[in-house]
Amino acid sequence: MTEQKEHFHGSDLEKIEKKYGIKKEKIISFSANVNPLGISYQLRQELPSQIDVITSYPDREYTSLRKAIGEYILADYENILVGNGATELISLLMQILRPKHALIIGPTYSEYEHEITLGGGHFDYFELKETENFLLREEALFPALTPNIDLLVICNPNNPTSSLIAREDMRHILEHCKKNGIFVMVDETYIEFSENCSGLTAVPLAQDYQNLIILRGISKFFAAPGLRLGYAVCSSRRLRNDIERFKNPWTINSLAVAAAQIMFQDRQYIEDTKQLICTERRRICSILDQYQGLKYYTPHANFVLVHILEKSITGKELFEDAIQKNFMIRDCSSFPFLDNKFVRFCFMKPEENDALLKILLHKFKKKRD
Repeated sequence: MTEQKEHFHGSDLEKIEKKYGIKKEKIISFSANVNPLGISYQLRQELPSQIDVITSYPDREYTSLRKAIGEYILADYENILVGNGATELISLLMQILRPKHALIIGPTYSEYEHEITLGGGHFDYFELKETENFLLREEALFPALTPNIDLLVICNPNNPTSSLIAREDMRHILEHCKKNGIFVMVDETYIEFSENCSGLTAVPLAQDYQNLIILRGISKFFAAPGLRLGYAVCSSRRLRNDIERFKNPWTINSLAVAAAQIMFQDRQYIEDTKQLICTERRRICSILDQYQGLKYYTPHANFVLVHILEKSITGKELFEDAIQKNFMIRDCSSFPFLDNKFVRFCFMKPEENDALLKILLHKFKKKRD
């Protein structure tokens, strides 16, 4: 039997506390990929006054929430579905589509394969090559979309590689899949952190392709994983109706509905987040450029994947070094196609980023000028 690798998800703070004896409140998680600004400014101010909403059932149609999402992402609210986190929507989609054979572009988030398997389906991975900087090449992908494939799963920007597929390339993929009867699920959990979200998101393509569903949520960008709110964009009325009929009523509580409608309108918070992540992404990459023995891949999300080239250093070592100082990064050896020479960490506030880099880079030599 293959030995199970121990790894920690960004939410596994209790496990970390138990193993390392570090109070979870003291851990700074560079693994969870959550907005370092915390919750929306307006939400912090206004949500307490909304507490009475919990005395009433939410609207079964969630109309006001869907309209607020539509205004935020510039989409027809009639094409928007909501769920108890993107995870519920992925689960519902798999239960309705019942894909017999899915192709997942990886390395990526493990929940996709989990839900496909639960529904009785099978999956294969299309491997993004490290030698190609984990970038997707259409000429390699299309031959892999064989006649037995009925679902293509894409995370964009991808977790953990932080690589991105441009909108026109996504259109080519959708067109190919449309001709071959393949449904496409695009997870855009991290798209709002990209430098040009409005020009990159696949949301405008949803109107043209009924074989497409786009998933998003508020856990990462809006730093609200505890509210458990996800949403999807899909122009297929038939699929939307099937999902609505299949899902349980009121899976989103009234407080989450009120909170979302506040945070989606917090323009200052949204702009501050984009500015912070953009600035720190560039700055941290410029620092990594100064060191030998490691390689990073151009990040488009709020995290970066680093390949350790120095033979004597492993991802587990760097994880251990960081956690002893109350910083948590992700050892990526549990991801398909990655090994113990890869780590991932997200971008936090400048002073926290500097403290982490000091820990991680002390074993690497600086490049000579």
